[in-house]
Amino acid sequence: MVKSYLKYEHSQTFGLVTSSTSNLVWTPNARSSTSAGHAVVAANEEVLTWDIKKGELLSRWRDENCSSQVSAIAKSQTDPDVFAVGYEDGSIRLWDSKIATTIVNFNGHKSAITLLAFDKSGVRLASGSKDTDVIIWDLVAEVGQFKLRGHKDQITGLKFVEPQPEVTEEDGEQTMTIDGPTATSEGFLLTTGKDALIKLWDLSSRHCIETHIAQTNGECWALGLSPDFSGCITAGNSGELKVWALDAPGLAASQQQVDVPQTAQYLHDRGTLFREGKDKATEIIFHPRRDYFSVHGSEKSVEVWRIRTEAEIKKSLARKKKRRREKLASKKGGADGGDMDVDGDEEEDASNASVTEAFAQHLIVRTGGKVKSVDWANNHGHKELQLLVGTTNNQLELYSIQTKEKNSKAKQEDVPDYTRSLGVDLPGHRADIRSLALSSDDRMLASASNGSLKIWNIKTRSCIRTFECGYALCCAFLPGDKVVVVGTKAGELELFDVASAQLLDSVTAHEGAIWSLQVHPDGRSMVSGSADKSAKFWNFQIVQEEVLGTTRTTPKLKLVQSRILKVSDDILSLKFSPDAKYLAVALLDSTVKVFFTDSLKLYLNLYGHKLPVLNMDISYDSKLIVTCSADKNVRIWGLDFGDCHKALFAHQDSILQVAFVPHSQEGNGHHFFSASKDRTIKYWDGDKFEQIQRLDGHHGEIWSLAMSRAGNFIVSASHDKSIRVWNETDEQIFLEEEREKEIEELYESTLTTSLERDPDDDDQNAEVAAATKQTVETLMAGERIQEALELSLADLHVMKEWEQAKAANPHIAPPQRDTIFLALGGISAEEYVLSVLQKIKASALHDALLVLPFATVPMLFTFLNLFAMRSMNIPLTCRILFFMLKTHHHQIVASRTMKAMLDGIRTNLRKALKRQKDEMGYNIAALKVVGMQIKDKSVKDYVDENWEDDQEQNVRKRGFVHVS
Repeated sequence: MVKSYLKYEHSQTFGLVTSSTSNLVWTPNARSSTSAGHAVVAANEEVLTWDIKKGELLSRWRDENCSSQVSAIAKSQTDPDVFAVGYEDGSIRLWDSKIATTIVNFNGHKSAITLLAFDKSGVRLASGSKDTDVIIWDLVAEVGQFKLRGHKDQITGLKFVEPQPEVTEEDGEQTMTIDGPTATSEGFLLTTGKDALIKLWDLSSRHCIETHIAQTNGECWALGLSPDFSGCITAGNSGELKVWALDAPGLAASQQQVDVPQTAQYLHDRGTLFREGKDKATEIIFHPRRDYFSVHGSEKSVEVWRIRTEAEIKKSLARKKKRRREKLASKKGGADGGDMDVDGDEEEDASNASVTEAFAQHLIVRTGGKVKSVDWANNHGHKELQLLVGTTNNQLELYSIQTKEKNSKAKQEDVPDYTRSLGVDLPGHRADIRSLALSSDDRMLASASNGSLKIWNIKTRSCIRTFECGYALCCAFLPGDKVVVVGTKAGELELFDVASAQLLDSVTAHEGAIWSLQVHPDGRSMVSGSADKSAKFWNFQIVQEEVLGTTRTTPKLKLVQSRILKVSDDILSLKFSPDAKYLAVALLDSTVKVFFTDSLKLYLNLYGHKLPVLNMDISYDSKLIVTCSADKNVRIWGLDFGDCHKALFAHQDSILQVAFVPHSQEGNGHHFFSASKDRTIKYWDGDKFEQIQRLDGHHGEIWSLAMSRAGNFIVSASHDKSIRVWNETDEQIFLEEEREKEIEELYESTLTTSLERDPDDDDQNAEVAAATKQTVETLMAGERIQEALELSLADLHVMKEWEQAKAANPHIAPPQRDTIFLALGGISAEEYVLSVLQKIKASALHDALLVLPFATVPMLFTFLNLFAMRSMNIPLTCRILFFMLKTHHHQIVASRTMKAMLDGIRTNLRKALKRQKDEMGYNIAALKVVGMQIKDKSVKDYVDENWEDDQEQNVRKRGFVHVS
């Protein structure tokens, strides 16, 4: 009988506030006026929504089918609940934040999404990627409209430019005549790339109308567009910010002109500003309502700049002129000529002032960590500016910044101030977690990093306690689960009381870093191993300590050193055997020495690893010891004779931790887990030397692993700052199936990449291309369509022959049809084909149709003709028809047989469309009559969003207000 194992699956993630792979988005809390709003942030492959004021996690968006990290987030301007999220595998998902589910999936980019932007109406989405392409997606039809190629490196800036045409105030009627042409225009798109170019695209004609070099000193890393489209700022290396004026009225006017002169330029370079920070700027965000913008690089600061008012600029220019005049006057004999010069400049306009006059640095916000992303918190009712900052060390901070107006009463020299008003930092560590320990009842988890120790409730995923400690390298719960001991890099042992949340004792135990500590199986003592080449044994003693100023005493736990074991090299790991007979010590010289616990005499020497052993574990029957090393190997040894049973090449990088499962099904407890820097955890059978399962999920090296006492779950902590829990399930694993699954995954990944490698030659260098990408999903959908067509065409012929025979002989028996049609309730062939086509997602349909060979096109057209004849889902029929005509245009034109078929489709489609048009016209007319009746009775219970008549009145009123 084939041996089966139980599968371990990822069950929960915690410990991560925000990951540094993506930007963050601030969103208001509509329910509460006192709230500071919500922060929508990336957390590896999930998106989290935090309440900034309470520091609570409100929702967690996760797609089970996606394991890639989130790389971009954008919020719809029209629907506050819709968010677009881009991932590192090039996919985009639209999420509904209310119900935390995906609405649409898009797949068109070959590599990570860098930026996402919604247009003003919320029906289009632009995405920029590391693959240098920009794709415009239609959210209503759920398809990619087109791909824009032009940049030679990753996209770093992406903004829709949709200027409104200028309205002349003299004639109020003109406001309505302009609505017509702009409704058809698709607007413009402004993009920057790492190739240092800034491009302006016309989305109506789908081509680039203007290109400039954005930065003079290397790459362009960020783009900020002012809310009124009057200008933009690009940022590059060494603190350089370039200011551009954008001719929005000119752009709006060009939408209505047929022949725009080729020399027309809409982007004008206005000059360069220099930031305080000299690193590359990664983000520029304009405030939506005020004249401020923030810019930051990867340092621990955000610079807030202010756009000066016209009056301030004029004042500054006047002051400069006055100084110039005084200088000239002071020169002998040059006073008269100087006056003439200055008078000539007297009429200088504020709009022509240099950028250094127009922009002023407001203040620099110093943050608690390196900045990854910022967003303005636009809370109504707040006079101060509020800035939300996400840092690379796993925290969110909200800063309140004083504005210039508030500060104007004070002296001019006073620098505006800011305060850190709120933060979300408790639910996670600031640095990598280096050690994990579970309590004896598996309810609490201790995680230790550089500077902090946190105690978590495993079930609720909440942080119960946070302690400040040194640079922790190892930790353990002492018997009773009331005290946690931590070993630090400085050689100190620190004892923390979980209940009273205080430091009990700190002992300078070693001269070097304490790499490992282990509690004796009897629970009365512990051992610590250090880089000072010694292992020290400590007894737990309760000492009666006097309370200061009184005669009373209180019991206090102390560590008292009992013995010391000196070895020849640094100790990296220690382990007691469960029967307490042996103590295994791993040294820096790549050997493992096993000592008798009682006499500390050497029992075994385990040689074999080429690099130091980083961790080890002894099975619960004290028969096996498993060691893992930086040489990527796991070795299994017998503890009876010290013989190496097997050396396994286990991972692609250093293996940092191994742990035996206490009780596996057979009860021998020889199954173990290994965790590595290659981001995977592997589950092994220590008797058969076989890999049972690979657990993927972490996005960074896995520093630590903790096994539950019952063996039903494991906990892992990684460089990606997340703590993950993996639970044992009832699902069985068969090794053969697992191997087959791995080979299949490998084949599928190579298959889609090989398909992507040969695009059409003419599309290769074109500026505009189709937004397509083949995935396993689209390939399978294409295969399903082909199967359905072949099956249904055969059925059509069978039914046709039967109907002909029935005309001659009415009593003839019905034919034997395929079982699929009978199983679906005896549906017709065309209904079956339509059901297959309807089941394919709109976003994947075009790619699925591209999979079909040309031989199946006549078959497809046969069914499209039937759909048109019977008015079956006309929108889908038209969409498939037009796409196939566009794709296979040359072959269809050259084929004689297709001509008659297309004629038939055309007549049938026109009939169906005319029928639908008449029906809709009739319905619209009826609705208008009903509307008029309601208005006549002046019943206002049912009111359409805006009656046309009301709109006209409003426009006229506004016109009069302007005139007066």
